[in-house]
Amino acid sequence: MPSERMEEILAAHLSELESTGRAKGAETVFCGVQAPEGGKGPRYLLAGDGERPYLRMNSNSYLGMSLNSEVQGAEEAAVQAVGAGPGAVRFISGTWSAHTALEQRLAHFHGRQAAMIFSSAYAPVMGVLPQLIDGETVVISDALNHNCIINAIRLARPREKRVYAHLDLAELDRILSECAETCRRALVVTDGIFSMRGDHAPLDEIMALAEKHDSAYAENVIIAVDDSHGVGAFGDSGRGTEEYCAAPPADVLIATLGKAFGVNGGYVTASATVIDYLRETSPFYIYSNPITPGEAAAAMQAVEIVDSEIGRARLAHLRAMTARFEAGLVGLGFETIPGGHPVVPLMVRDTARTTALVAYLRTNLILATGLNFPVVPKGDEEIRFQISADHTAADIDEALAVLKSFADEVP
Repeated sequence: MPSERMEEILAAHLSELESTGRAKGAETVFCGVQAPEGGKGPRYLLAGDGERPYLRMNSNSYLGMSLNSEVQGAEEAAVQAVGAGPGAVRFISGTWSAHTALEQRLAHFHGRQAAMIFSSAYAPVMGVLPQLIDGETVVISDALNHNCIINAIRLARPREKRVYAHLDLAELDRILSECAETCRRALVVTDGIFSMRGDHAPLDEIMALAEKHDSAYAENVIIAVDDSHGVGAFGDSGRGTEEYCAAPPADVLIATLGKAFGVNGGYVTASATVIDYLRETSPFYIYSNPITPGEAAAAMQAVEIVDSEIGRARLAHLRAMTARFEAGLVGLGFETIPGGHPVVPLMVRDTARTTALVAYLRTNLILATGLNFPVVPKGDEEIRFQISADHTAADIDEALAVLKSFADEVP
C-alpha cells in the first residue's frame, strides 16, 4: 500500500524537530577501542573517522565493567558452553542456570528475598509498576522521573495520579494525607538518581513519610525506586541511593545491568511474594526473551567484582575523578549541580549554545551529550558529562582544558 500522505506528515514533524534544535540526529557509530596508555584511559574509534581517538564522557559504564577482561571472559565461556541466545521466553522452554544464579546473587546483593531479570532496563519499570497499580491505588510520582516511569503510569489505571514538584517532600506529605480518604493503596515512585541532573532522591525521608501514612491506607503505602543510575555507581559499596541515604529498603527496587555493571538487561528485587506475583503477571517478563545466558554470566561476574575490595577501590577512584571534574567546572566559572554521583551536568540553559559546545567538544575529540527541550525543561538545557572509573586525572584535565578553550573563544 502507498504511504506517501502519511510520510509527508512524518517528514514535516522531522523538519520541525530539526529546525527547533530538538532532533537527536544521527547516532555515533563506534568501531573500535584503544587500550589505555600513557596515563590516559581507553580511547574510542568512530566509523568513518579513521584512527582519531576520542575520549568518551557520555557512557553509562560508570565502573568500566564492559571492558573488564574477567567480565568478557565470563560471557565468552558461557556462550561456548550453551550458545549465543536464550532460545525462547522462559515459561515456554525453561530458563538457564545462569539466569537463576544471577537473580539469587542480585537479591543477596540488595538484601532482598528475591529478584527477577528483564530484557532491558526500560522493561522492568514498564512491566512492574502497572501490575502494582489497581483501581483503588493512588500513584504519586516525582515531576522529574524518567520517561519509563511516566509511560508505565500511562499503562496503568489508578484511581488517582498525582505528581509532586521535584524533591518537594512537603507536597508529597500533603498528597499522601489527601488521598488516604479515597484510596486503599498508595504507590510512591521515584528515581534514585535523576539521570539528567545527577541529584538523588532523599530515600530516607521518603521512607519515613511512607511509614507515617501507612496505617491510613488499607493496602499500605508502597515505595518503588528506579535506581538504575545509582546501583553500582553510588554509595561506598555500590548499593546505590539506599546506601548513600542510609535508608531502609524500598518495597520495590528496580535497577539495570547495563550501566555500572557494564552488560545488558534490567531487574527488580523485592519480597518473594511480590516477585512470584510479577513472574505470573508481568507481560514484559512473560512474553519477552530474557538476556542471553552469556550476558547473565557476564553480569554475575560484574556483580562479584563490584561486591569486592577491587570494586570498592574502583568506586573510590570514580568518586575522586567526579570531584576533580566538578571542581574544575566550578573553577572555570561553569554552572553545575553539586553532588557525589558521576553524572555531572554542565548547565548551559540555551539550546543553541549547548549544540555549539557539544560540536566544539567533538571537534576536540571529546564525546559528550547535549540535552535540550523536551528531554529537559526549557531553561535547563545542559551537557551531561558522565565520569567513569576508566577515566584518569589526565583525562579529566584534558576535558577541562577543552572547556576552557571554548569559554575563552565563545564567551
